[in-house]
Amino acid sequence: MGSHEREVAVACMNESAAENTTIPSGKKDSPSDTSSQRSLFLYAIVALGIALVIRFFIAAPYIVQGASMMPTFQDLNYLIIDRVTYDIEDPKRGDVIVFDLPQNASRALIKRIIGVPGDTVVVDGNTVSIINEEHPEGFTLEEPYVLASNMGGAANVRTTLGPDEFFVLGDNRRVSADSRLWGTLPRSDIVGRVFVRLFPITNIGILPGESRYE
Repeated sequence: MGSHEREVAVACMNESAAENTTIPSGKKDSPSDTSSQRSLFLYAIVALGIALVIRFFIAAPYIVQGASMMPTFQDLNYLIIDRVTYDIEDPKRGDVIVFDLPQNASRALIKRIIGVPGDTVVVDGNTVSIINEEHPEGFTLEEPYVLASNMGGAANVRTTLGPDEFFVLGDNRRVSADSRLWGTLPRSDIVGRVFVRLFPITNIGILPGESRYE
């Protein structure tokens, strides 16, 4: 981003000018005007600081690009990502998150958390099952957000998650490139959970797409 430079002209008096008794016609700023300008400048700096803190530490905008989360999220949906929650609690199965792709941190993706630390995730055809300490025999996820026309993609996957590892899938399994292809997601790569959808206005909502299975 280019910076704007402001040139300030300074008038210097020479010896002859020093003897000039002409009074400038321009009106000098009063102390109150100067104080008001300083206050406005200070308020602008504070507002900018608050905006930057919110942008980088509390919430961030995200525009959906692509079809990997259809029908839950459409192309060009405008979302606000909550960056704070996962600092105080663990990501949950069913949360929709934005994260940096482990193999390419310059790419941000949106997916749904399917497996959490300690889980063994089994993708068998169009069925996703979870095996863990609470369910040693395993249980099958009910996924109403996956349309029959969106099933498919990589299958016959079995992955056991270590500490701070997650397994994520797109709701449009047929086209989604997710943990079935590139592996587990480290917690450190999670940007945050999808907190608000602001566009389209007909689908405005809080925690859009969140699902719970148990």
